[in-house]
Amino acid sequence: MTYDVAAVRAQFPALAAGAAHFDGPGGSQTPSVVARAVHDTLVSPIANRGVMTAAERNAEAVVQAARSAMADLLGADPRGVVFGRSMTALTFDVARTLGAGWGPRDEVVVSRLDHDANVRPWVIAAERAGASVRWADFDPSTSELTADDVAAVVGDRTRLVAVTGASNLLGTCPDIVAIARVVHDAGALLYVDGVHLTAHAPVDVVALGADFYACSPYKFYGPHCGVLAASPPLLEELHPDKLVPSTNDVPERFELGTLPYELMAGTTAAVDFLASLGSGGARREQVVAAMRTAWEHEHALRQRIEDALAELSGVTLHSRAQRRTPTLLFTFADHSPQDAYRFLADLDVNAPAGTFYAYEPARRLGLPDGGLRVGLSVYNDDNDVDRLLDGLVKFLA
Repeated sequence: MTYDVAAVRAQFPALAAGAAHFDGPGGSQTPSVVARAVHDTLVSPIANRGVMTAAERNAEAVVQAARSAMADLLGADPRGVVFGRSMTALTFDVARTLGAGWGPRDEVVVSRLDHDANVRPWVIAAERAGASVRWADFDPSTSELTADDVAAVVGDRTRLVAVTGASNLLGTCPDIVAIARVVHDAGALLYVDGVHLTAHAPVDVVALGADFYACSPYKFYGPHCGVLAASPPLLEELHPDKLVPSTNDVPERFELGTLPYELMAGTTAAVDFLASLGSGGARREQVVAAMRTAWEHEHALRQRIEDALAELSGVTLHSRAQRRTPTLLFTFADHSPQDAYRFLADLDVNAPAGTFYAYEPARRLGLPDGGLRVGLSVYNDDNDVDRLLDGLVKFLA
């Protein structure tokens, strides 16, 4: 497929303000179709889900459409798609539920590469249960986390392994399929933080071997909410805290309170937007094709930036994994990343600095204040890259 970035950019009203956005890893800009879906749902007749009134039927249709859309995006079963306030909130919910069955002889594995949303919920749940926490380390010289790194800390007492599908700080994409084999051979469950991966690569949760896969629509051009995908039989085994009159059906037993119908409609629109960038028959086929095409577009821009950074004196690139998202973390020998962030912001180039809640990997890299992060999205173009590189040259002059 030919990738028409100008046509893509035309669908994002925020870009008309003139900034070059490299802040997608923290939250992407939003296309018009998503905003329109949110608006239309809010102003349409809506009520608690049911079948008696048009408003009830509208709500039911929104929910089913959103589950179907996310199932197509993730290669999941729509009956196992759970919506929540955020990926962090959903992960805490699952951790509390699973942790209720753990004890002092059990172990939980987390990684030094992960965002804290896939670390702290498990650490807290393990501590409350008296279970042990083991840490899978990554190589700071390569930013790689391998299946062998996970195997080194997995044993017959391991109950769950939590690992990222892609590092939001470094872009590293661990081999989840190989890690899943290690985890399942030990009889444990695998919880994958797919927040950063889902925005950049085709995802098939079944092929990955993820027992739980969590992501955030606002990272892939949708609204602010969280999504968890798991197999319905696995969800049937779990019994989270809930209100007495609320349903015990799956996946609804994991969804506390009235669902955010407008955000779910926006999520469906975001998946449809991504599908529109691809080709094929069914929406799943279109999404997979679109993500592959977007990957090529984003990585061509990433390579331009990397080649230019290599020519700049005093710049250290920390994103080095063989397979990674189009996300770059770098620091400067004689300047703080925060100063670079401010300088670029004055030029309307949005490239933030910090650790971005990736507390463990930042500490492992010896970067307590993090670095400057440049993340590419489907709407970035060569002009954006030119502005970024020109800004960095001026900053370092």
